[in-house]
Amino acid sequence: MTIKEKQQEIIDEFAFLDDWEQKYEYIIDLGKELKGLSEDKKTDANLIKGCQSKVWIDAEFKDGKLYFDADSDGILPKGIVSLLVSIYSGHSTQEILDSDFQFISEIGLQEFLSPSRANGLMAMTKQIKFYAVAYQLKS
Repeated sequence: MTIKEKQQEIIDEFAFLDDWEQKYEYIIDLGKELKGLSEDKKTDANLIKGCQSKVWIDAEFKDGKLYFDADSDGILPKGIVSLLVSIYSGHSTQEILDSDFQFISEIGLQEFLSPSRANGLMAMTKQIKFYAVAYQLKS
């Protein structure tokens, strides 16, 4: 499935949820499904700066694709990072760089987050793009 298709799937899923309470519950449930990171991966190098909670994203490049793992000490940020990992993990660096984050606006996520949580979300998306650039330069 392409990144665009995964984004559309999320947009469609959010369209079925009636209010933001249900949408928050959905995001939190996504976080519960995230396997998380081992303690040795919860380093300052993987820590996302700008998040209210602690959020870590780790990336591994194999077989021409970038795979992300993540974790957070907060339930909502863990759900948000889980959402991003589910969309962008397993794609080539070029696919990630060519993609956008328009789906965030389409599901209305940013407008329902506090300013500090919205800043954290933007920091997470920037880190995913950063990893794609870094690994593309390595390959």
